[in-house]
Amino acid sequence: MKKSKLVMVGNGMAGVRTIEELLKVAPDLYDITVFGAEPHPNYNRILLSPVLAGEQTLDEIVLNSWDWYKDNHITLHAGKKVVEVDRIKRIVKADDGKGGLMEVEYDRLLLCTGSNPFILPIPGKDLDGVMAYRDIADTNAMIDASSKYKKAVVIGGGLLGLEAANGLMLRGMDVSVVHVMPTLMERQLDSVAGQLLQKSLEKRGLKFLMGAQTQELVGAEHDGKSGRVTAIKFKDGTELATDLVVMAVGIRPNTALAEAMRIHCNKGIVVNDTMQTTTDARIYSVGECAAHRGIAYGLVAPLFEQAKVAANHLAQFGIGRYTGSLTSTKLKVTGIDLFSAGNFMGGEGSEEIIMSDPFGGVYKKLVIKDDKLVGACLYGDTVDGSYYFKLLRDGRSVADIRDRLMFGESSIGDTGHEGHTKAASMPDSAEVCGCNGVNKGTICKAIKEKGLFTLDEVRKHTKASASCGSCTGLVEQILMFTAGGDYSATPKLKAMCSCTDHGHQAVRDAIRANKLLTIKEVQTSMDWKTPNGCASCRPALNYYLISTWPKEAKDDPQSRYINERSHANIQKDGTYSVIPRMWGGETTASELRRIADAVDKYKIPTVKVTGGQRIDLLGVKKEDLVNVWKDIGMPSGHAYAKALRTVKTCVGSEWCRMGTQDSTQMGKDLERAMWRMYAPHKVKFAVSGCPRNCAESGIKDVGVIGVDSGWEMYIAGNGGIKTEVAHFLVKVKTAEEVLEYTGAFCELYRQEGWYLERTVHYVSRVGLEHVKKKILEDHEGRKALWAQLQFALDGEPDPWFEMQKAAVDTRQFDAISV
Repeated sequence: MKKSKLVMVGNGMAGVRTIEELLKVAPDLYDITVFGAEPHPNYNRILLSPVLAGEQTLDEIVLNSWDWYKDNHITLHAGKKVVEVDRIKRIVKADDGKGGLMEVEYDRLLLCTGSNPFILPIPGKDLDGVMAYRDIADTNAMIDASSKYKKAVVIGGGLLGLEAANGLMLRGMDVSVVHVMPTLMERQLDSVAGQLLQKSLEKRGLKFLMGAQTQELVGAEHDGKSGRVTAIKFKDGTELATDLVVMAVGIRPNTALAEAMRIHCNKGIVVNDTMQTTTDARIYSVGECAAHRGIAYGLVAPLFEQAKVAANHLAQFGIGRYTGSLTSTKLKVTGIDLFSAGNFMGGEGSEEIIMSDPFGGVYKKLVIKDDKLVGACLYGDTVDGSYYFKLLRDGRSVADIRDRLMFGESSIGDTGHEGHTKAASMPDSAEVCGCNGVNKGTICKAIKEKGLFTLDEVRKHTKASASCGSCTGLVEQILMFTAGGDYSATPKLKAMCSCTDHGHQAVRDAIRANKLLTIKEVQTSMDWKTPNGCASCRPALNYYLISTWPKEAKDDPQSRYINERSHANIQKDGTYSVIPRMWGGETTASELRRIADAVDKYKIPTVKVTGGQRIDLLGVKKEDLVNVWKDIGMPSGHAYAKALRTVKTCVGSEWCRMGTQDSTQMGKDLERAMWRMYAPHKVKFAVSGCPRNCAESGIKDVGVIGVDSGWEMYIAGNGGIKTEVAHFLVKVKTAEEVLEYTGAFCELYRQEGWYLERTVHYVSRVGLEHVKKKILEDHEGRKALWAQLQFALDGEPDPWFEMQKAAVDTRQFDAISV
């Protein structure tokens, strides 16, 4: 049977979702051709903001890889813009990039041309340094500008504008947001929530000009021509100097092609309930370019609903109908949770229930009319957003629960949720992912039937958490209790990532057997599908190389996560956490004075004692990191790394009347011997001076407990999401033996563990008997492992003070200096 020809114009999220849905129900009906104006596969446009902020890479936000198109026999013309469509001959014509046109015939056409950013029609809009924020090219241009210039202005105080401003600020620019309205995000928040948001962002370093009206952009002349933008001029005559202007003032449906085809357009490409254009039944349209019943939607949830209906009709089932969407907005703006739905502004005939805690950063407003919830606006605490949206959507009376409504679902009936119990108590019908319309039952079924073990697998099979990401925490909870274990554990017999069919063990074996020393050598010799790899496999390959061939394979800092590149923990507000090392949890007056002076000097807002007996400086600006490290003058605590984090100790026999061994000294010796040790995952030790175990040695990767006749040693404990009691390994007499046995176990884990696999999961995978055989029975082998670890650690630099030797890219700090 000859296949029909389906051509899709546009390679964005809504259009590709339509193809995905179509392939589920009618995989062999069409020969599919896709034209995308951008030279990229389908990616998550929502996650451009984390890319701009340096929190994710472009590879990490790709939704459908090049291989996906190939595997599904889809012809993708990336970077090819469609310039004309002949509806009579049913031919799509696109610029072939060589000055000519390429032509493709169609039986069905899917227009997914998306939207265009609105550019203010003001003088100077065409100057260099004036741009919109819409796609990967815009994001790269902004990243490039942030490395060369210091001042930026973002016009627009909506979601996109604030994300752009935050990203540029994190990259070191002095950023001012210009917004014509009196409060931020007026479409999603009421005035109170908008003002709370502004105050919070001001504390983080953003500046705001509210109610300001832009008149023109001023540029410097060069050779008689206008050059780069130098200032923004307002209608009141004032000016603000700037090197970069980002316009984020809204979008408009991209209907240019449809209009040229003489397709009816009005606020978008007009479609009916089957997502067919009202002009030509062979032509469908979904996404931001489509206008359904006079509305063009900009949120992913309704666009994905449209995609299902369009796919249903393209598959010739003819039963789907799209009747419009009641939308809610759940967002995380620069780390601040926001939610709104319905008529949250209130008005005549409505009542408002308000809870406001400005100091705590929480604001809730519920709007009731005729005993029904008609609107909700939440700031700071959005856990009940989906519950309020369900009440709003169902239209049920809330008269009987009015007195408890503000306190959320947990206060009503037996369907409460406290912490991790929310996932377990939710009914299967409860919606988890609003973007993709996925309920709990669908996720649980997929986990059980397909043996899913990681968040990425759940995203791949159900789409839950794959769009805006606001439901990620809830999906993780569902995965944790449904899979019956710690979802972060490394699964067995699983390919490292979509770049290869090889698993972790096969890669480790190949690196050792063939003495591979670079990522490129591994990828070439093992036929990697993706030439450069991805954000999942590159860090793993980098670790396997340097742990297998120390001193020969070179560490590749760019194949590490952002925390390990910056050598500090990035926090939810974009600042960093600095935790200096304190040997065995012991410190001195001199160290404390230096810490206190650094806190005052750099205005660090929070100082906290950690669970690992160290001091955490929270809220350090990236441009201050190097100087904070220098002024404190203490070694890196590696709190950001897959490395030895802490050695927790009690005071032991030196001070405690119950102590039988000097646990503090033992802890300091262990930490000094192994503090530069990188591993598959973070590693924590503890040493207790007596069996009372005040240092909690029984839930650490290596736990040591002092007894009258020496030391008892335990391994592979875990105090994380799922607490695991450590296994007894051996009893030894001397401190030297403690060091040897600990080092041997850690080196065995370094050599055999899979990347991101904790010791508890490693020992569970290989078996405790295997570890005992290697450490307890093979005496020469144990000594050799300990010697190998010492060789690997000898000369390892402290990244805070030996930056050149540690290959720290200091440009990341220079680029954001002010």
